[in-house]
Amino acid sequence: MIETHQLTKSFDDFLAVNEVTLNVEPGEVLAMLGPNGAGKTTTVRMMTSILPPTSGWAKIAGHDVTKNPELVRANVGVLTEQHGLYQRMRGVEYLKFFAEIYHIPKNMREKRALELMERFGLANALNKRLGEYSKGMKQKLALVRAMLHNPPVLLLDEPTSAMDPQSAKQVRDAILELQRDERTFLITTHNLTEAQLLANRIAIIRHGRIIAKGTIDELAQQFVGQPIMELRINGEVNGLHQDLSDMVTIENYGINWLQYRAADPYTTNPQILSKCVEMGVEVVTLSQVTKTLEDIYLQVVEEDEKGQTQEQRA
Repeated sequence: MIETHQLTKSFDDFLAVNEVTLNVEPGEVLAMLGPNGAGKTTTVRMMTSILPPTSGWAKIAGHDVTKNPELVRANVGVLTEQHGLYQRMRGVEYLKFFAEIYHIPKNMREKRALELMERFGLANALNKRLGEYSKGMKQKLALVRAMLHNPPVLLLDEPTSAMDPQSAKQVRDAILELQRDERTFLITTHNLTEAQLLANRIAIIRHGRIIAKGTIDELAQQFVGQPIMELRINGEVNGLHQDLSDMVTIENYGINWLQYRAADPYTTNPQILSKCVEMGVEVVTLSQVTKTLEDIYLQVVEEDEKGQTQEQRA
């Protein structure tokens, strides 16, 4: 549903996006992570036919963004960081105005607007002026606007940027609700917690380049290494870490716990539990020490920085 190949954008001597290649399947959510200025927004603008690529290509729902811009816009809904709401208009009035722009039949415009406002908890704000809306309500209304023509693809650029926690949660809940409709999403953000909550796959962009992409588990395996398991027991570890060292790599241990790396937890963990039973050790818990997306992101950026430094020295 979203496909790019070596998508590139230059502004004079500045290379904003450098050969970005992505493929987002129907019903999938891809989060594009990166700091401000990394090229996220420029990539989204090319995907929506707002900016022409310098080279490479992009397709939305099979339509080329350069050759078929009208078909692209008919199949995509966009939520931008600066949503540009008309503050003096009322909620329903504003949505009916955009429904006309989207060529929605006249007899369906108000019905569609009311259905979506009800769905996203804005039913009590139908006739309020947009200037009276909270930040969260404005962002949800902008999301409703993007949904008016029922697009199969949604591009959300920093959907919760500069919002208070409650407003941000309202918008995330709305996105999670939309995922149930099997829509395809690309979300740009530098909010790692948000990305981990919403996305199936991650793409990390830095200086206009995609430096890593995959599921969180795939990225963790590639950049952080084998999963770490934590064993907690009823009693003291004593020499247990030594007894298990021929089966796994012990990373750390304390009075009543130890951590080890396991290349294949499905095979190793039952062996560890059997060994503990054999030794009379009472196991309280055995669980994976989850690596957060922040851990992975920082490791990816660190390795990219090292690679660039080595290139400069060479």
